[in-house]
Amino acid sequence: MLDEIKATDLVVDYYRQWMSVYKEGAIRDVTFAKYRMTLKWLQKLIPIVRLCDLSRIVYQQLINDYAVYHERQTTMDFHHQLKGAILDAVDEGLIPRDPTRKVIIKGKTPREKKVKYLNQFELHNLLAGLELGREVNWDYFILLVAKTGMRFSEALALTPSDFDFAHQSLSISKTWDYKSNGGFALTKNKSSVRKIQIDWQTVMQFATLTKNLEPDEPIFVKKINGVYEQIYNSTINGILSRYCKKLGISEISVHGLRHTHASILLYAGVSIGSVARRLGHASMTTTQKTYLHIIQELENQDIDLIMKSLSNLN
Repeated sequence: MLDEIKATDLVVDYYRQWMSVYKEGAIRDVTFAKYRMTLKWLQKLIPIVRLCDLSRIVYQQLINDYAVYHERQTTMDFHHQLKGAILDAVDEGLIPRDPTRKVIIKGKTPREKKVKYLNQFELHNLLAGLELGREVNWDYFILLVAKTGMRFSEALALTPSDFDFAHQSLSISKTWDYKSNGGFALTKNKSSVRKIQIDWQTVMQFATLTKNLEPDEPIFVKKINGVYEQIYNSTINGILSRYCKKLGISEISVHGLRHTHASILLYAGVSIGSVARRLGHASMTTTQKTYLHIIQELENQDIDLIMKSLSNLN
């Protein structure tokens, strides 16, 4: 039974109920966990602020206080998770005017970013250094993520039946819930359900590798005494890290292989739209934001090419 919300109720109480009604069960658990974290920060920063008292200046101060502890992008995410609930409260007449209007997003100075991806030479060295035998191992997992740009959970959920070797394609339609008790789960979004074209070498490798495996059982997650083993991304990141150190290349995570895949495609001249579809991004905007530095670099190269072309017209 829902409590009737009044304008004099606390913001934290309204947000808690709003989360329960609009978000719980409608989004993935990992995403809902971010809303729970937002609630914890509300409890810390504005525990006694009422809905009717949430003015622009109070909201701006909330954002400022949050920004003391977080970088600007994290603060922006916090703001977006709050804004939906607040606008609903405005629509319901619980808050007289939109307090989020013209908010200024601040944040701590970003930490020095680690290298997120390998260049083509480094990736070549990594793949050449993998130990790819006749049995399934995590080296094959690293190879497949590098060749497809799949998310970690998507690659864990792959089964032999997901491969269409005749058409050199791979179907992504599920993920593996490695953060909980295992088992298949939904993809991150509708756009994540997709087919990825794979090269003939990968086709030959996985056709042989999966030949005698159960068609609908995960390739990389084993059963021990009838129970799926617990998988930790830190385990595979550790394997990848050791390879990077051994080969003297930039040290990245498995997710960094996804960035590497996208970066190499963009540098090769593949369109943003094609890269977005291959990665399973909900929109090209996500791709553009994630790889803005590469896109800007390519635009600079385009300018040089344009000027060279124009000068040849004389």
